[in-house]
Amino acid sequence: MSIGYQLEQGVATLTFNRPDKKNAITGEMYEAIVRHLHAAATDRTVRAVLFAGAGQVFTAGNDLKDFGDPKFARPDSPVLSFMQALATFDKPVVAAVHGVAVGIGVTMLLHCDLVYVAQDTTLSMPFVNLGLVPEFGSTLLLPLVAGKTLAAEKLLLGRPFSAAEALAMGIANAVLPPQALLAHAQAAARSFNSLPPGAVRDTKKLLRQALARQVQEAILREASLFGPRLAGPEAREAIAAIREKRAPDFSRTG
Repeated sequence: MSIGYQLEQGVATLTFNRPDKKNAITGEMYEAIVRHLHAAATDRTVRAVLFAGAGQVFTAGNDLKDFGDPKFARPDSPVLSFMQALATFDKPVVAAVHGVAVGIGVTMLLHCDLVYVAQDTTLSMPFVNLGLVPEFGSTLLLPLVAGKTLAAEKLLLGRPFSAAEALAMGIANAVLPPQALLAHAQAAARSFNSLPPGAVRDTKKLLRQALARQVQEAILREASLFGPRLAGPEAREAIAAIREKRAPDFSRTG
């Protein structure tokens, strides 16, 4: 299994654990995360969930090999199930982000409650570069936290950005030295052990309730375009170029 799970001191830690593949996420990994989130939601001993990455990377995003699977374009796809599970999870979610975070490895942070990023982390959302559109409600949430101008730059150009930029954009709560990141995130997650869980859940609900319907609509709206684009000529050319280690040619795909 490529998702590590550990429950300790009230914190359920979910670890992307494919360091040889830069922790790229497969359909089976999404399914495992959903199972763990559902179990954590009903386990009274779990007070918070912490996402982390094994090795030197948080996650490189979706495994491109899985993009060829038709189930990724369906409404019941593993990735959409993951989005729904995380977007509606009612306990605190903390993320410890280091090394590299790509695609859904960044957009998922918009659904976490506390996000801590190592100083040397590089983040990117190269959806357009792959002939795709952004996902996980990011076209709604990123302009709200970062502003329309920065959101347009990061989503339209897909260029990498730094941990400091993530902090300035409102994606991260703090930037930390790499060696201090995980301990800091763990301490933040454990802090919920001393807080009344019902009040924490209700406060999280109130924080998200105003946008809950819009977030769900944005996720489905983006997915309605993501699926067809995944099967389209621009995505095929972009992915083929990556595999063949060449520059993509979109002159005949528009």
